[in-house]
Amino acid sequence: MRILLVEDDEYLAELLTHTLVEQHHTVDQSADGLTGWTLAEERTYDLILLDVMLPKLDGISFCRQLRAKGSQTPILLMTARDASTDKVIGLDAGADDYLVKPFSPQELLARMRALWRRGTAAKSPILECGELRLDPSACEVTYSGAPVHLTPKEYAILELFLRNTQRVYSRSAILDQLWGFEDLPGEDTVKAHIKGLRQKLKAVGAADVIETVYGLGYRLNTSNTTTPSVVRNPALDLSKSPKNPEQQTRSLVAKIWERAKTKTLQQIEILEAAVSPDSALEGGDRLRRRARQEAHKLAGSLGTFGLAEGSQLARQIEQTLQIETALSPDHQQQLQQQIASLRQVLEEAICPSLHKQAEPLPEVKPLKSSTVQEPLLLIVDDD
Repeated sequence: MRILLVEDDEYLAELLTHTLVEQHHTVDQSADGLTGWTLAEERTYDLILLDVMLPKLDGISFCRQLRAKGSQTPILLMTARDASTDKVIGLDAGADDYLVKPFSPQELLARMRALWRRGTAAKSPILECGELRLDPSACEVTYSGAPVHLTPKEYAILELFLRNTQRVYSRSAILDQLWGFEDLPGEDTVKAHIKGLRQKLKAVGAADVIETVYGLGYRLNTSNTTTPSVVRNPALDLSKSPKNPEQQTRSLVAKIWERAKTKTLQQIEILEAAVSPDSALEGGDRLRRRARQEAHKLAGSLGTFGLAEGSQLARQIEQTLQIETALSPDHQQQLQQQIASLRQVLEEAICPSLHKQAEPLPEVKPLKSSTVQEPLLLIVDDD
């Protein structure tokens, strides 16, 4: 499936993109709403994952504009705001679902499957063409029960043909469907993947599954097979589960967190600057808006990295910074305390060894007097 991800938190976007690509989805990514809107106008997507607080064009306005154009593309909003009024606003703007940050990648995948089920029962079926069988839920291909091991792009090409059995795809059309906007290769790449796919299918006895329509492109060859059919929706099969996804997710989250640490501390510095005594002299309103954006990002990302307390503190800071009038001395003091607590949580997560309480030295007990003379040892060393 082709998915548009509009998220301005670069590390969260990286985690989500990697998760989706691992599931054989094609992902176009944008860090602001305006660029995301341009992509949505230029290309057709199966799903849009959309943050609410975005630079240049916010997620709510994005939804309204898309629905005003008559687009029915499913939209899943992602935000750190969990108030029921925020959810109502998002859903009324045209979103199909609303996911509150922080969330696990596995929860996102489950919500996506639910959206596809809701849209049409045939959106994520097991597809069959004769003895050839493709299971989108498990990302597995078999022929007469024997597994067919494909690369991600070979798998995506085969799924494209199985879902569109009567359509002829040119190489440029395949590129547009299955490659990201920023990494578009030449048409020879498609030719190479088609060749590899044919060889692997032929090796298990599935010859001539993909035929060449000279001058036009490629299509599924159904002349010697039965018509591809929907067997069942694997999303309803609760007995199946992804292969060890939690371990893979934890490993990926740990790697991204290692690179996100420095950026996270820089975000804390922006929060501290916004509540400093000199903030009014340094563009107070502008700095406060920037701090609110950074607090929103932290509220969403820290929980994903396992820092639930930090996520909660960031959400509280964001809510306080949303006050339109000048901050009262009480609010100013409250913010300073919350930001200091947030810094402590982050520093403990980044350098836990520096925040552990020093263990007391073992107690040295005086020698007991005894009538029995103990042997004594004298050690002489220059170290």
